[in-house]
Amino acid sequence: MSDDTARLTRNAALASVSAALLLGVLKGYAAWATGSVAMLGSLADSVLDLVASLVTLFGVWVAAQPADEDHRFGHGKAESLAALFQVAVITVSAVAILVQAVQRLSSGEVSANAEYGIAVSGIAILVTLALTSYQRFVIARTRSVAIGADNVHYQSDLLLNAAVIVALALEHYAGLAGADPVFGVAIALWLLFGAWRASIAAIDQLMDKEWPEDKRMRFVEIASRHPELKNLHDLRTRSSGAHDFVQFHIGMDPMMTVAQSHDVVERLEAELRDEFPGTEILIHVDPEGQVDQPDNPMAEADLIEQLKEDRE
Repeated sequence: MSDDTARLTRNAALASVSAALLLGVLKGYAAWATGSVAMLGSLADSVLDLVASLVTLFGVWVAAQPADEDHRFGHGKAESLAALFQVAVITVSAVAILVQAVQRLSSGEVSANAEYGIAVSGIAILVTLALTSYQRFVIARTRSVAIGADNVHYQSDLLLNAAVIVALALEHYAGLAGADPVFGVAIALWLLFGAWRASIAAIDQLMDKEWPEDKRMRFVEIASRHPELKNLHDLRTRSSGAHDFVQFHIGMDPMMTVAQSHDVVERLEAELRDEFPGTEILIHVDPEGQVDQPDNPMAEADLIEQLKEDRE
């Protein structure tokens, strides 16, 4: 992981911790003053946000550590583990809100001092908007799954805080009794959906899922520009945190010397790294006409030929 990527992910995690601390204090007072289930759910979410953000901060710190003797491929998957912890936190939060909302519906209790809850939720929306905007900037630069999971969570917070405002307004100013716990149920269900979305990217990385097909195709297209490269096969790709790994076989003229084929590989790797920064590339050279049987057959060899024909 580059120094710039490490700095950005660390700053985003620190911003998340700071926002969670501020909102936790404000919502704690509002929940005490109003007795609102929706506000209580929002408070619980912010407290768990703080825990999750601290884990994210630790996760991105570990992921930024360079490869060592025990972790030759680096520590990038620490981000995925941090993201899965956040998923667990979001799920616990949602279940707790559901239970509290059902209890409030059964008892028929009504919240009080709606103006406090509305004011605090308005402040929370402004703080969260600023945080999520910064997180999106960092995600675009780093592709961090831990910050991505945090961003999903805080995006749900925007809806959650808006729901608190609507619930309190309907119950106190429109006289719709029960609006507060009903919105609490809706908030809990939305959080569960957010947990499911946040888990997908983390699980994909832990399971070494292949790159998206359009990214693989672009990689092959760039590789095919080299006239010395006769074919490309057994392409394998994966991601670990903000770091990518690629390995593949290429066919070369069997009459080339080792030094000549090495020079071609060096040029190919340099061009691919320019297009795919942060990618570790491993290339195996085969003499043209002698293609090893791949463990996972792909169609890249035929694709190379087709791409070259199209350019001609």
